[in-house]
Amino acid sequence: MQKWVAEGLVVSAVQESCGFGFVLHRRLVEAGAQSFLITPMALNGKRKTDKLDARALCVRLSRWVDGNQDELSPIRIPTQAEQRARETTRRRKFLAGEIRRLANRGHGQVAEYGHQKLPHRWWGARLWKKLPLTLDAWMLGVLEKLREIILVLEAQVTALLAELALRGADQPRPNGLGELTLATVDAEICDWNRFHNRKQVGRYTGCCPGEHSSGGKRLVGAIDRMGNGRVRCLLVEAVWRFLKWQPGWKAAQRMKVKLAAGTAMRKKTVIALARQLAIDLWRWRTGRCTMADLGWVAA
Repeated sequence: MQKWVAEGLVVSAVQESCGFGFVLHRRLVEAGAQSFLITPMALNGKRKTDKLDARALCVRLSRWVDGNQDELSPIRIPTQAEQRARETTRRRKFLAGEIRRLANRGHGQVAEYGHQKLPHRWWGARLWKKLPLTLDAWMLGVLEKLREIILVLEAQVTALLAELALRGADQPRPNGLGELTLATVDAEICDWNRFHNRKQVGRYTGCCPGEHSSGGKRLVGAIDRMGNGRVRCLLVEAVWRFLKWQPGWKAAQRMKVKLAAGTAMRKKTVIALARQLAIDLWRWRTGRCTMADLGWVAA
């Protein structure tokens, strides 16, 4: 790339976003190339080889460079600082999942070899002292190895929680939205100013309804889930809390009839409110409105 750029050529490159991060993209940019990362897409239907995909990507890139903006959908590249801030919240979630798996392993082994039931959080100091009364030495030795790993992981989770709490310690927040949730959403979004209108915010959550319409027929289905799943999960949880702690939330007031129309409709309405909550957070975080304008009460 550096050689071609030195010769005066304009070099363009494209790649689908995947689990390899943004290192290659950043090095291509440093070398002087125009690099684009796009959302993954089905390029050749059911036929997929590296050669076919590379050819299809190059054809799309050529049309993109010629001015057809519909050929590619470049994604926003976070900075290294944004990536590392986001990694803190994702690592906490990962470690919590590992603790659950290790704990379930202990439950399964005791059920298999002792036909007994372990208490919740059996590795805690108080409950661990009681286990020798019901389990034999061999089973305790197996659980002790799991307990050592769990305690180490819990210490790391505690340190990460303290770090996240410091991020939002002095920030105002609405009642019902905890410091951890707000810090996690902010880290996943990276920069609220990246969105220029409410539709972009709604699409990012993946809470927009899928649609299959043709002619005079319009069919709206389940949400497309084409967005950040972590943000979507946090927003849905936050909506249930907002319904309890933010009775004056204007978005929920507009959907009061649907919220009272039965369990199925209530769940669908909560998903719609999750999309609206993301839009309201964007308005609040970018200074477009205040908490009072949204009907929120500060914590």
